[in-house]
Amino acid sequence: MPRGNMTSLIQKIARQANVTFKHCDSSTSGDNKVFLENQGELSNLLTEIRAADLKIAPRKITSTPKTQSHSPPVTYMHICETKAFSMGVFLLKSGASIPLHDHPGMNGMLKVLYGKVSIRSFDKLDSPPDAESEIQFNPPLLPNQKEALRRSILRSIGEYTEDSGPCVLTPLKENLHQIDAVDGPAAFLDILAPPYDPDDGRDCHYYRVLRPVLENADKKSGQQEQEEMWLLEIPQPDDFWCGGEPYPGPVVTF
Repeated sequence: MPRGNMTSLIQKIARQANVTFKHCDSSTSGDNKVFLENQGELSNLLTEIRAADLKIAPRKITSTPKTQSHSPPVTYMHICETKAFSMGVFLLKSGASIPLHDHPGMNGMLKVLYGKVSIRSFDKLDSPPDAESEIQFNPPLLPNQKEALRRSILRSIGEYTEDSGPCVLTPLKENLHQIDAVDGPAAFLDILAPPYDPDDGRDCHYYRVLRPVLENADKKSGQQEQEEMWLLEIPQPDDFWCGGEPYPGPVVTF
């Protein structure tokens, strides 16, 4: 049941997010004791949040009529945005996926409200000059694709439910991720700091995972975490788009 406190939990989360990220320097936040303490407080608050606190009812699995076949697989409820952070709720239909994408120079926290999601996270690595020219892929890359190639490490694969703690990303760690709804619809509260802003170099880019042709047949297989991969930057996939819907929960103010 929603909490009856005069100050809603989502308002407390928003205030703590503002405190956490207002003076956050993305290049040093991981080593900043005050930032980490504030982030811990924010994580504790996020752990408590449930769909009912935002007046959101879990969606049921229903057959999709042909008339709804062109409805968006993912929708977004905007809650608030400041210069320091943005916050909203993503709702995924059963079987929907938010493709692999990045958050340039941004921190983020994701808390599942209902359902289950699988999150696959990557770190970008610095590539030595012309490193990709020595790597072979199948099918081979086109000449103009080499500039869009990024070396990376598969950092983690995990499943999250409403009983899980938040999933955290930083400008350097787990900054790229793909989110898939598992066994039905799902929704999660999303905080990004600072918000996306193409004019300030924070645009969203999409990627496809490429595995190189291995010359060494003895290379270990079945590795999931810390596996080095290559990511090819691609346009937004045709089968993914995000619609909008009203946020029904408590108003957040500053």
